[in-house]
Amino acid sequence: MTIKEASEWASKHIGRNVTPSNISYLIQYGRVKKIEGNGATQISLSDLLSYYQSYNGSREINFKERLGNDLNWALSFDQYKEAETTKHVHRLHPYKGKFIPQLVEYFLDAHIDNFKKETYFKKGDIVLDPFSGSGTTMVQACELGMHAIGIDVSAFNSLIGNCKISRYDIADLRNELLRITKALDSFIKNSNTLEFEARLLQELYAFNEQHFPVPEYKHKLHRKLINESEYGKEKEKLFFPIYADLVKKHHIKLRQERSETFLDKWYSQHIRDEIDFVFNEIKKIENIHTKKIVSIILSRTIRSCRATTHADLATLLEPVTTTYYCHKHGKICKPLFSILKWWKRYSKDTVDRLLQFDKLRTDTCQTCLTGDSRTIDILERVGARSQAFAGLIKTQKIKGIFSSPPYVGLIDYHEQHAYAYDLFCFDRKDELEIGPMYKGQKREAQQDYIQGISDVLKNCKRYLADDYNVFLVANDKFNMYPTIAEKAGMRIVNQFKRPVLNRTEKDKTAYSETIFHLKDSGLMANLENISEHLYNQIPSNHVAQ
Repeated sequence: MTIKEASEWASKHIGRNVTPSNISYLIQYGRVKKIEGNGATQISLSDLLSYYQSYNGSREINFKERLGNDLNWALSFDQYKEAETTKHVHRLHPYKGKFIPQLVEYFLDAHIDNFKKETYFKKGDIVLDPFSGSGTTMVQACELGMHAIGIDVSAFNSLIGNCKISRYDIADLRNELLRITKALDSFIKNSNTLEFEARLLQELYAFNEQHFPVPEYKHKLHRKLINESEYGKEKEKLFFPIYADLVKKHHIKLRQERSETFLDKWYSQHIRDEIDFVFNEIKKIENIHTKKIVSIILSRTIRSCRATTHADLATLLEPVTTTYYCHKHGKICKPLFSILKWWKRYSKDTVDRLLQFDKLRTDTCQTCLTGDSRTIDILERVGARSQAFAGLIKTQKIKGIFSSPPYVGLIDYHEQHAYAYDLFCFDRKDELEIGPMYKGQKREAQQDYIQGISDVLKNCKRYLADDYNVFLVANDKFNMYPTIAEKAGMRIVNQFKRPVLNRTEKDKTAYSETIFHLKDSGLMANLENISEHLYNQIPSNHVAQ
């Protein structure tokens, strides 16, 4: 089949849109073999069948065999492409461990469950996320016509969240980005790094064409005809003298003289000079909203320019200052020596995403507070920003919570954005994180976690409506949430076990998380008493019937 015919066949086969670009990707990365015929690229139907065998139900069966038949496959959202799960402002900045917007929308919006229509929230309600992270709940609430409050102990997380839901003067934003880009262009115009990188790219292109031809090399890897580790190391050593000669010839400084901070350790001197230059240009911006969103663009840029391999952006090992064999791209790759490419890409992408969200957002209130959700005074802090919003909270109260608390011993939330804390000089509050990785997962850490999450819920209850609904997304492998609910004066009334697909981490094993639905235990007890009282009023012969 041609690429176009293959995309049409695959779309029907798996019940979702598969574009010609998707098929080209499979060819490029060796998932299906390229066949030359009559001047046009063709592929084999048997190859496609082999690749897509995990679809049309077999993946669901496979997950349920490993995770249990109580898995709610509707909550897998496997019908959505990656571009849809990272739509508009949700991808303004990378964030490890966030949930997809479709999950939030499913519970905030009316939906069908077990053939019964259940509505937990409606337009005009106020939703709270006490572990706001990157602000997904706030953004979806805004899109659905609901007000929302986020709280996060991390100052940088709060900046990300507030930047997503803020309104901007797009003309001013474009003008400032153009000004800074021109200034950066001029700053590096006469730099020896430009000529060095141009020569290096030429050498790499010729070398990779010879030793890692596309798509033949990837196809051989897929068929296990090449030992990737041995072959990659061999070619890595073969190219290194070419790289070392270029570094010496162009006087490239691979490391900074100091390595005390994150910015010192993980960036070459040339990259660091450009970062400092752009940051100083950002300081000149007068419009505070423009200044903040441009700062997010710079943060996103420098995250992509750390001295590490393409495969280790999420889990940094050691700074990489030489060319290396890249397992992600299947060829020899290089470290970065300028931020310009990524700065330009993310500048355009950010403006596009803000414009997309502007078409969907509603005239509602959202704000993210920086603070400890165990003790924060929500009314006071919201009132300091908007008396009108605080008044709304007093009048109708917060309808409920949708949040994903940190998982015990899994992520150090401040550390994942250490580059931003260094750059913006934010105060770090690592000691206030609940369940950080550095505390581990042993019994003492679990007890601290239980106390921390229950304290958050107890504090938030003061602002909730009587008939509130709380939804917490967690992977509770230590069975802590029944205790958390009890300590918070709540009761788990339902659980939704969902498979997590398309994880960004390297571990691709079957994985699930649970959405715990909690309500006030006192209210539930009252409802049960009322129900029992009414039941007791029914004549005994009717009861028997």
